[in-house]
Amino acid sequence: MNINIDYGTRVPIYEQIIREVERLVTLNILKPNTQIPSIRELAKDLGINPNTVKKAYDILESKEIIISKSTKGTFITENVNNARETKINNIILEVKEKLKELEHLGLKEEEIRQKLKK
Repeated sequence: MNINIDYGTRVPIYEQIIREVERLVTLNILKPNTQIPSIRELAKDLGINPNTVKKAYDILESKEIIISKSTKGTFITENVNNARETKINNIILEVKEKLKELEHLGLKEEEIRQKLKK
């Protein structure tokens, strides 16, 4: 599992881990039932505190993206496609909200398109 962390950003590392796992799932790189590194393995690979990885894994588990199976490891859940669709739908909602904000600022649809193309 190739997770990219930007140590120079203000985004907390645990959030970056969450985003990266969600991205890999959305791109179908991490498929259902794929085993992912243990907390200690990932912490060692990234050179970070295991508690940071645990926090990310706990949140991913609460989102039903991963599941920890006692003595077997941590896996991408079988219902990850639902999580994938939910993530996509949430992003689409955010984009729609931002488009409405731009329209409320007086921009017309064509102006917004032109600015997005730049």
